[in-house]
Amino acid sequence: MPIVSLDEIRSRVGSEIGVSDWILVDQARILAFADTTEDRQFIHVDPAAAALTPFGGTIAHGFLTLSLLSRMAAEVMLVPETFRMAVNYGFDRVRFIAPVRAGKRVRGRFVMASAEEKRPGQWEILHHVSVEIEDEQKPALVADWIGLIFV
Repeated sequence: MPIVSLDEIRSRVGSEIGVSDWILVDQARILAFADTTEDRQFIHVDPAAAALTPFGGTIAHGFLTLSLLSRMAAEVMLVPETFRMAVNYGFDRVRFIAPVRAGKRVRGRFVMASAEEKRPGQWEILHHVSVEIEDEQKPALVADWIGLIFV
């Protein structure tokens, strides 16, 4: 995570703060997620059956794509110099727009929407996030993600 001053964080409100590297969402990752969550719907785990659907093959779980935000954020979210820890506070909005087909790559685009000190040393940061799918027009998902940073 890029380390900056609190003034720099405040000055970046309303702007794009970064785009993560691409992450491959292959069938092995999808199967591992299915095993972890016990969500083994055929559109995720059965390539032959999924090929007969409008998707034309297996697709990632929406929650798998959402879970990758943590990795994406680690590359781009701004962290104050006096950083002690950060926690995920939740989402105001999540929408799954387009399926991520097995073998595609995704990346996160982050815009800092707000940064407010809620209590002394506790900052609430809101990011508008879009997860892009390589070579596709529609994003996999869009979300308003809230994090708490303790300084």
